[in-house]
This record gives sequence, C-alpha cells and structure tokens, in this order.
Amino acid sequence: MAGVVVALGGLLQGLIGFGLALVAVPLLALLDPALVPVPVLVVASAHAMMSLVREFGHVDWRGVGWAMLGRLPGTVVGIWIVDSLDPKSFGVVVGAAVLACVLLSVISWRPQPTPPSLVTAGVASGSFGTATSIGGPMVALLYQNQSGPQVRATLAAFFTLGSVVSIIGLTATGNVTAHQLWAGLALIPFLVAGFLLSGPLRKRFDAGGIRTPMLVVAGASAVVLIVRSALL
Repeated sequence: MAGVVVALGGLLQGLIGFGLALVAVPLLALLDPALVPVPVLVVASAHAMMSLVREFGHVDWRGVGWAMLGRLPGTVVGIWIVDSLDPKSFGVVVGAAVLACVLLSVISWRPQPTPPSLVTAGVASGSFGTATSIGGPMVALLYQNQSGPQVRATLAAFFTLGSVVSIIGLTATGNVTAHQLWAGLALIPFLVAGFLLSGPLRKRFDAGGIRTPMLVVAGASAVVLIVRSALL
C-alpha cells in the first residue's frame, strides 16, 4: 500500500514539479508513522535527482541559489520543531499561510521569483520540509507563471539539495534510524514506476498550462497540512 501511494506521488510530482509529499505524507502517516518524515525525504531526494537529470537544461540556478540561502536556516528551524515545538500549531499556521497565498494568486497576486521572495520561501520550505516532508508549495508558488519544464527542473534542483540537507541535519541530531533509511530505500522502486509513467504525459500536460494544476495542488497541500496538524 505504501508503494502504491509513493508511485502516485511520484507521478504527480513528475508532471508539475511537486506534490509527492502531499500525496505520501498523510497516507503514509496513517499506515505507519515511522514512514514520516525520513523515508519520505529519502524518496523525495531520489525523485528530485531523476527529475534534475531529465530536464537539467531548464534549471533556474540563480533562483535555486537564493532559495537554498533560505533553506539552510530553515532546516535548523525544522530540526528544532522536530525536537521541541508543538507541530500542531506550526502546521496550522503554515497551512493557512500557503492557502492565503493560493487564494491571492487566484484573485490578483502574480508572485515572481525575486531574491527576497525566494529566500523567504526557502526558509519556510526548509522549516516545514524538514519537520514533515511537505515543503514544496512555498517555492512552487513563486514559479507558477513559468513554463512547465522550468518549474519541474528548478524545483528538482532545489529539492535535491534541500532534501539532502534536511536528512543530514536530522541525522546529526539523532532523529534518523537505520530502519527509516531502509524503509525509504524499499519504496524507491515504486517511486521510479510513477516517475517513468510521468515521462510521456509531460508534454500533453504542459500544453494545457501548468499554473492551474499547481495552484490546485498547493491549495490541497495547505488543507492537508491544516487538517493533519489539527488531528495530531
């Protein structure tokens, strides 16, 4: 069951650049709480690396650099959350913030990936991505008006670096076990299946425009964060 969940998440992220954690985190947490966040970070790292190889030429490296500048301190905050803070209140706040950004985007807001906005999104992504594995919407919203290949490639580069940083940080603070790492590795074949399925569907998906699906997934992730946090 966990493999099917990861495969579906891999398919979604292969199409729009993020969404793996949105699908995987709440369902895997129900199946086995030990599958979140470390195993999800492991499979997210693998997916990001494959996506980066597939669309390497479309990466906005300048944007990745600014976002990573925020991701590093955000990771420290995420580790602190795992160790000491009540994740319930934090999840509700972050989910509400993402949902507000989505609603503003639907009405009139057209965010751009500027250095200040990327650093801010990087901090938020690092914090919640490390704590719960769901950190994609914060950066993805800034690229909602860009082309599909650039969105997927840029997010893949950011996730590749960010997920590795999060795993290293959690390991250094004693929040990672061998069982969690092996669980993540065991899910990778299912992830690869979902990723490969997304390959032939990308161009057809891009032809209809990627902004609306991105906003739908970001909004859904915000609702998932709020509901999941409220139920903790």
